Amino acid sequence: MTVWDRPEPPTRPAPLDRERIVAAAIALADEGGLEAVSLRKVAARLDAGPMRLYGYISTKEELLDLMVDEVYAEILPERQPGDWREALRTLAHRTRLAALRHEWLADLLGGRPTLGPNALAVTETTLAALDGLADVDTVMRAVETVGAYFTGAIRREIANLRAERATGLSKRDWQRASGPYLTRMLATGRFPALAKAVYDGTDVDAEVSFATGLDWVLDAVAAKLARPPA
Repeated sequence: MTVWDRPEPPTRPAPLDRERIVAAAIALADEGGLEAVSLRKVAARLDAGPMRLYGYISTKEELLDLMVDEVYAEILPERQPGDWREALRTLAHRTRLAALRHEWLADLLGGRPTLGPNALAVTETTLAALDGLADVDTVMRAVETVGAYFTGAIRREIANLRAERATGLSKRDWQRASGPYLTRMLATGRFPALAKAVYDGTDVDAEVSFATGLDWVLDAVAAKLARPPA
């Protein structure tokens, strides 16, 4: 029996339910990351005894599942996308924005599918937009491909944000601090392709990089969907 199947116990002696528990856990994770979340800390946040929480949630893994599904409610679009491209683009951008609001989400993206009602609704909305465009296996590979792209891009962006906080150096500060060393290494002539990228390439922010890469992946998916079956 999953946590979504299991009924909640009565709220006495003090009001308590999964919604309040999950909200408290998300608040703790937003403040201090997943390491700040435990059933004991959530209980303290709610001014409840830790054992009371076990009537609602059996394990920390169940709590994480509930937290992720709550965030999927933020990812779910307000309306059915007009076409498959809009659906996948919307999924990618809304997932990125949710991860920027809740950085811990980046640590839980990927892996086994999330089976909560909100996550299932997101998946249904996405798949419905691709229904009939190709066989189901091709559709699933298309969704997986786009998901792999935005999951990796989001994790990289969150890792950079965490590095800024941990070191106290912004991206520009880090580049300036690393510049003399990198300049010396490039001057050796051992890294001509890298030197060209460093000196001739355009530096773009995370949002532009994310959107550009996403468009390239969607173009590749479009080419595959347009190809007649072998």
